[in-house]
Amino acid sequence: MRFDISPREIKKANIPHEIFLTNLIGNHILMAVAAGGIAGTFPWVMAVIPAISFSILSFTLWRAHRAVGRDPWYVMCHWQVCARRSRIFIGMLSLLLGATLLAWIGHVYGGMMKEAAIALVAGVGILPVMVTVLVLIIVESDALYNANQAKLPAWVVERYPNPDAKLIDEPAAPEAAV
Repeated sequence: MRFDISPREIKKANIPHEIFLTNLIGNHILMAVAAGGIAGTFPWVMAVIPAISFSILSFTLWRAHRAVGRDPWYVMCHWQVCARRSRIFIGMLSLLLGATLLAWIGHVYGGMMKEAAIALVAGVGILPVMVTVLVLIIVESDALYNANQAKLPAWVVERYPNPDAKLIDEPAAPEAAV
């Protein structure tokens, strides 16, 4: 659905998507590659990535909660879109941390081989997070485009209705020639 929104509000609605994409691309891709280079000698450096990510995701959830009574309706709705995706990503990062914890416990206390523990972390933790990062980059890039086009997903409009919002009619799609 497309709405009649001021350019100022559109600019503000871009902010949550830009923060989320910065976390995904800057932190989970670029920082992971950079930290991976020194992880062989100092493996705990990789813990910085989820720590930064949890901080950014927590800020997004806090800001989305705060936006409900404070920001214009359109901006608030885009914060809610990012909050929903942040919760999904927090779940995936929690899965990674849980797999890491289980692998560590298995290696230290259960006699699990180091290679098996690494395989557990990679297969159950890192791989799903990487796939989620890639999917969320695509979805958030589309959401950023939609924010610039003054569009909102239908679920947000249903959950946070605004009777004062002015809907812009979309041009009808041309019929296919028969």
